Amino acid sequence: MRDFYIAHEEDIKAGKTTDVYFIRTKKILEAKGIRRKVFADVTTTSLPHGWKWGVLAGVEEVAKLLEGLPVNVYAMPEGTIFHPYEPVLQIEGFYDDFGIYETALLGMLSQASGIATAALRTKIAAGFKPVYSFGIRHMHPAIAPMVDRSAFIGGCDGVSGVLGAEMMGERPVGTMPHALILVVGDQVRAWKYYDETVEGEVPRTALVDTLCDEKFEALMAAEALGKRLNAIRLDTPSSRRGNFRRIIEEVRWELDLRGYEWVKILVSGGLDEESIGEIVDLADAFGVGGSIASAKPVDFSLDIVEVEGKPMTKRGKLSGRKQIYRCENGHYHRVPADKKLEKCPVCGGRVEPLLKPLIENGEIVAELPKARDIREYVLEQAKRFELGLE
Repeated sequence: MRDFYIAHEEDIKAGKTTDVYFIRTKKILEAKGIRRKVFADVTTTSLPHGWKWGVLAGVEEVAKLLEGLPVNVYAMPEGTIFHPYEPVLQIEGFYDDFGIYETALLGMLSQASGIATAALRTKIAAGFKPVYSFGIRHMHPAIAPMVDRSAFIGGCDGVSGVLGAEMMGERPVGTMPHALILVVGDQVRAWKYYDETVEGEVPRTALVDTLCDEKFEALMAAEALGKRLNAIRLDTPSSRRGNFRRIIEEVRWELDLRGYEWVKILVSGGLDEESIGEIVDLADAFGVGGSIASAKPVDFSLDIVEVEGKPMTKRGKLSGRKQIYRCENGHYHRVPADKKLEKCPVCGGRVEPLLKPLIENGEIVAELPKARDIREYVLEQAKRFELGLE
């Protein structure tokens, strides 16, 4: 009897987290002796909220899922910016060898890409100021590391989850909960205890909205910790916010007026890209929860586009093998795989194919970069291609 309603790694690898009709399809094909080689695309026809672009995430998990199967897999590098109707991953092999894994691989790509995309959009809305992911409390703990990794590679500067950070080789980030101040019984003593106890390399950020007005608690924290205070955090609940922008303005004014210009303002609590855009000129950093961690998944689908070497697919899809080229100026081109593109037809710039070998006959052949390297790749694309929030 299991204590939690979660699938273990061995369950996923065994194909148990699939939709039942894939099991039935495999049974029928085997019973009738039908064994055909196919080529399949993973694409989406639209992105959540009408977004124009997405950030591909979950590729490493898909590689580990399909490793050892007699298939070839091609994929865009994890962290690549993609658009609707562009294949992000392709599988070549006998359908009965990999069909039962469709549900799992789509789930891996869909949820991770949704979170990574929301993270980058939030980072852009913040003007590339620090953004921290505080959202794993909104998700089942079994997938907390996936949520943290997706948020981080999408552009977040840090994550609060201990295990998620550990698995990425990063340090978790965070400040303090209201619980510390309430249990201690006094905010000044709580801040001082935090300063005296927590490791020295952790920036001192004081939560300043527990018992009193934000600007007065901010001044109390600055007076109590002096130069050791790195930032104050405003986590004011919506029932007390009123005009949140005005609250931040007041805090900044009172700190500066008394010579505490170095104290930064970290804002958290119910933030999304829209609300961040309204205060981005005032706040120095942002702690974001559900709008990233609970982001709507990308609606990927896996479709057969070739059977036994012949183009074939269902209605509404494009048959045949494809390649996606991207030029140095950010133009994307979808072409038949046998049509090699030498230069960008729009600007004449250099182009590169984005779909590259990931698995060859069951063996992972592509490099699986560290999360920090993927994050740098994502941010480089965002800045180079001047991605907007349309």
